[in-house]
Amino acid sequence: MRRVRVRVPASTANLGPGFDTLGMALSLYNEVELSDEGEGLQLQVEGEGRVELERAGERNLAVRAAQETLRDLGLQPAGLRVHQINRIPLGRGLGSSAAACLSGIAAAARLAGVEFSTDDLLARALPFEGHPDNVTPALMGGLTASAIVAGRVIAARIPVPAHLQAVVVIPDLKLATKRAREVLPKQVPFADAVFNLTRLALLLTGLATDRLELLAPGTEDRLHQPYRAALLPGMEAILDEGRRAGALATCLSGAGSSLLALVSGDGKEIGRRMGERWRNEFGIENRVCLLEIDRQGLVYLE
Repeated sequence: MRRVRVRVPASTANLGPGFDTLGMALSLYNEVELSDEGEGLQLQVEGEGRVELERAGERNLAVRAAQETLRDLGLQPAGLRVHQINRIPLGRGLGSSAAACLSGIAAAARLAGVEFSTDDLLARALPFEGHPDNVTPALMGGLTASAIVAGRVIAARIPVPAHLQAVVVIPDLKLATKRAREVLPKQVPFADAVFNLTRLALLLTGLATDRLELLAPGTEDRLHQPYRAALLPGMEAILDEGRRAGALATCLSGAGSSLLALVSGDGKEIGRRMGERWRNEFGIENRVCLLEIDRQGLVYLE
């Protein structure tokens, strides 16, 4: 019997203007243990989404990714045991699906005795996700920029100040990525495209040079957040509350529904104010997490 265990971090995508391009790994982790034992599929899930994911069986994304990878590598064990420990909430814009497919692919490859390169893992994860902005930081750690060029994922890490942290306000409100994409327009005004390019330049410059005053204007966006605000009552007010409470910048996390604040130092008060206002003024129950930026990405746990 062989056994493999992997850990994959949560991720937040876009960071405002970097739509489908930027992603950052966060210190909230899912673990998957894979072993070739018994007969058929044995699936056990702990934590976030337990009932839903166990009920999914072979449709569970981590299971599908693992089984497909094993088949591609010519390994079809009589039994497969999958044990998931999930800390990343589902449907909250924190990269739960990226973590699931990456963990399944990486664990299956190691189980088969194959070492995939970073490029191999990204290429195999892309069909499950459709875009690389979450899988890239989840795999590589840190802040990443990625794009699909000639059918291949091109990715690079971007320097981030060591003192930067993330406050994540996670509502009791799931938002499917499909729904969050449906509200986006097919075309945008030229001025909005230029606006996002200028903000993206400010954001990347601010992060790379530790010019913190550039982060607030650098996370402004006109391509997706204004349209998605209609799906999240109070979104803009809570993002503003975070800035007024002292956050360096605030934005929607991925497609939502979580909200993100970049902070330096103690972010507890910022998170408290954002969470309480969302709850008290808009009736959105939520929880607040203060997270580090994960610098490792996917790791194997021996």
